[in-house]
Amino acid sequence: MKLRMSLLAALLIFLLALAACSGDGGANTNDAPDTDAEETEAGEEDAEAEEAATSGDQVLVFARGGDSESLDPGSTTDGESSRVTKQVLEGLLTFEEDSFDLLPGLAHDWEVSDDGLSYTFYLEEGVTFHDGTDFNAEAVKVNFERWADPEHEYAFSDDGYVYSMYGTMFGGFKGEEGHVIEEINVVNDHEIEFILNQPLGFFLQNLGMSYFGLTSPAALEEYGPEINENPVGTGPFKFVSWTKDDAIVLEKFEDYRVDGLPKLDRVIFEVIPDNAARLIALRSGEIDIMDGLNPDDAAGVEAEDGLELLTRSENNIGYLGFNTQSEPLDDVEVRHAINYAIDKQAIADALYAGYATTAKNPLPPGYLGYNDDVEAYEYNPDRAKELLAEAGFEDGMEIELWTMPVARPYMPDPETVAQIIQSNLADVGVTANIVREEWAPYLEKTAQGEHQLYMLGWSGTNGDPDYFLSSLLHGSNVGSSNREFYQNDEVDELLDAAKRAIDQDERADLYAQAQELISQDSPMVTLVHSTPVMATTSKVQNYVPHPSTSESLAEVELSE
Repeated sequence: MKLRMSLLAALLIFLLALAACSGDGGANTNDAPDTDAEETEAGEEDAEAEEAATSGDQVLVFARGGDSESLDPGSTTDGESSRVTKQVLEGLLTFEEDSFDLLPGLAHDWEVSDDGLSYTFYLEEGVTFHDGTDFNAEAVKVNFERWADPEHEYAFSDDGYVYSMYGTMFGGFKGEEGHVIEEINVVNDHEIEFILNQPLGFFLQNLGMSYFGLTSPAALEEYGPEINENPVGTGPFKFVSWTKDDAIVLEKFEDYRVDGLPKLDRVIFEVIPDNAARLIALRSGEIDIMDGLNPDDAAGVEAEDGLELLTRSENNIGYLGFNTQSEPLDDVEVRHAINYAIDKQAIADALYAGYATTAKNPLPPGYLGYNDDVEAYEYNPDRAKELLAEAGFEDGMEIELWTMPVARPYMPDPETVAQIIQSNLADVGVTANIVREEWAPYLEKTAQGEHQLYMLGWSGTNGDPDYFLSSLLHGSNVGSSNREFYQNDEVDELLDAAKRAIDQDERADLYAQAQELISQDSPMVTLVHSTPVMATTSKVQNYVPHPSTSESLAEVELSE
């Protein structure tokens, strides 16, 4: 495989890391060569990297549109982070390769009490973390307690760590009224019990999510708040290096708990922001898998020898979000007007090549409780102008439109979407000034509420409606995944009741009611649900895209 220079650099770091290891299970080193050595040995380094690339090792290059935000999975909601941490860290449970049906993970079996308040997990024995320390029940307890308790020594709260997905999926944090995990009991080294103070209808589904991958307690002690750049788990691949905005290098974990896996020797996650540039790299053999294929290119890929077209299921929402606490978007009439101003069908037709449907709810169709009776905001510029005039903006308004800088499965060409939205808004007298940021600052600043309008999306990671509705719109998540800064006590009560319900019909009714209220409040313009398309070379074998967008690469291999 002929690698780009960025990959050569990544492989070089990998080789240097190997040279620095001394029987510690492949511990990562971030030490860089000194400047003089870099200048005098550049030729030798290039030769070593080229040799590694042509040595016959199974090296897979996965290209994506943006870099990871954090490699500590509990501290981020970013899909590009989960894509990598899925390879390095494992949870108690996992999902089928192409669905959200549960499978054993680090727990090979489990029992649930009749009242739904006690969960006992029986753990795999003989498993070690990448640093050589033992995986056991105490390690599970440490991880869950660091996520739950902001005062825990490994919570790193003073360093800005926030475990928003833990709070969302388990009803809050230690000491808060809604927090459902009452206690965690280590029965013995390989048996652990979770006691809940109230039922949680999707407790087991949560444990399959990549956010709850388990980190070595010894690594938490060693790296402290730098654990987000030094992940240590039990997964099929162990971390080697991270060159920001370029490449993350992983290598095979030789002592992985499943015999014969992984099949690859190394995985490189490379950043190529532009979709078209990624496709060129795929066609030239520089990369093996690309996410974020432009839908317009799908037909060509499908017909091209040497390439394979793959799709994920429609398990997402791409949306235009309002900061509902920022003027003038704190006015519901203005939000309604902007909903009527956006031509969703034009966006779908122009950019998705038949691989998307227009959306009217934040929840994809097919999910439990999807409310098909909600009335969609149809494209109606005249109605938009009327509402703006009623809100006092008959002479127009000026507003900022924050535009995501990377392609994501729910929005493969965000720049063009932004331009269509900008044009739609101009037609009704709204001047939208496009604001552009790099991916990590974009996520950070929108979480802090620096935006007015912004573009983003959400992909399901546990198959349950709560992950969409509570994550995006529950008041407890304001300032993290709720970037709308939307708060409606009635909606929160419905979502909280749905969390506690065990009966699935009851849960479905509660979620349907919540969607009706959300539509009335209009905290976002729900744009599309997409069927993401991606491509691989024909050499890639056994790769199955997961609906969550994060799949294990343990079974993947490259043919000759």
